[in-house]
Amino acid sequence: MAGYDYDLLVIGGGSGGVRAARLAAGLGKKVLIAEEYRYGGTCVIRGCVPKKLFVYASQFSEHFADSAGYGWTPGKPSFDWPTLVANKDMEIARLEGLYRLGLDKAGAEIVNSRAELVDAHHARLMADGRVVSAERMLIAVGGTPNPHAALPGHELCISSNEAFDLPELPKAIVIAGGGYIAVEFANIFHGLGVETTLIYRGKEILSRFDIDMRRSLHKAMAEKGITILCQEIFEKIERGADGRLVAHTSEGKAIVADQVMLALGRDPNTQGLGLEAAGVETDHKGAILVDDYSRTNVDNIYAVGDVTDRVQLTPVAIHEAMCFIDTVYRGKPTKPDHELIATAVFSQPEIGTIGLSEDEAAKRFDELEIYRAEFRPMRVILAGRNEKMVMKLVVNAADRKVLGAHILGPDAGELAQVLAIAIKAGCTKDDFDRTMAVHPTAAEELVTMYQPSYRVKGGERI
Repeated sequence: MAGYDYDLLVIGGGSGGVRAARLAAGLGKKVLIAEEYRYGGTCVIRGCVPKKLFVYASQFSEHFADSAGYGWTPGKPSFDWPTLVANKDMEIARLEGLYRLGLDKAGAEIVNSRAELVDAHHARLMADGRVVSAERMLIAVGGTPNPHAALPGHELCISSNEAFDLPELPKAIVIAGGGYIAVEFANIFHGLGVETTLIYRGKEILSRFDIDMRRSLHKAMAEKGITILCQEIFEKIERGADGRLVAHTSEGKAIVADQVMLALGRDPNTQGLGLEAAGVETDHKGAILVDDYSRTNVDNIYAVGDVTDRVQLTPVAIHEAMCFIDTVYRGKPTKPDHELIATAVFSQPEIGTIGLSEDEAAKRFDELEIYRAEFRPMRVILAGRNEKMVMKLVVNAADRKVLGAHILGPDAGELAQVLAIAIKAGCTKDDFDRTMAVHPTAAEELVTMYQPSYRVKGGERI
């Protein structure tokens, strides 16, 4: 470290940056981590953690209704938005404290400041103007919601960032987007009693997921009362005379709502970071370009997480950070493994998925066996609801290897995590068939679908 203030400067206090800083400090390196907002990053502060808490909150309206079928006589429930927001804030503060405590115990120096690169080895801490030097730098500043600045009236809209802290619960909301953030928030607000409309330019929501999951979720959401407008976009947003917002669409609709939310993707948070001064290359979206080991074109500067726009998931950022530590400080060059990553959409019902969709697999393999089951999960039968659960396995006919598993229904995310182990290990359909079922469970369908529902050959169902 001769001539440098620190062995490692980490810019960004999200899950990836904190993990790297804590591990490096634990190895005896002198580490400084700089974060301009709050430690924990998007996931902990205004992303997946508060979102999951809001998902839980929004599910109680159905739980209360369902309980009557099981003999309960619940009173008339009421919901208080400020209570949810306040309790969420307490939990987020607790988690941020744990992140800070972990860094402190490991011996990392924590600074609450934006850091901007001056050159390849120096950065300015904007809170006090101090310039520090480091032998190596790790950029982990994550992403930020795309503001869709070309949309007239975009400044009247909120993003997922603001959705967690609205001063009051809207009576009606319109959400633009068809990805998991848009879909999840549509279900959250609907479950809390908000009149909800989802508008998406594509033919079907959740474009990167298996088509059966997409269609089945769309149907379930519509049956719950969520309005979904596909192949339609906003043309402008304006404020009406009564103070409410009016969203004008490409099909001539004028949708009146209290809030309009844009969930139109996320951009790498690199603007004004000083990358040009350090010579760090980015792509057309501003994402930092890295090699297989997360190294930029500047030898001593690395980047992990959403800022690289590889896979925008918190566990991936953490994994990339750990690979960075192995590569740089443990003498074990390690490439992040981005294959077969399980994901979940915390919609209602949930989607859990791992591996290839049917359409993706059909492009790569000559013949597929598709195993599909659709049924009413036991928990909704006495409640009198017709909501369906869908399970699907995509299998390579040549060697019987399971290429993908897709689930729509209660606890689908939990099931996907367990399935990920088997599919990552390369299990075949024969391994699934040899596995004894646990009865009565919904998951037993995964090991009792003995005959294919249909085959896909040359990209066509047969």
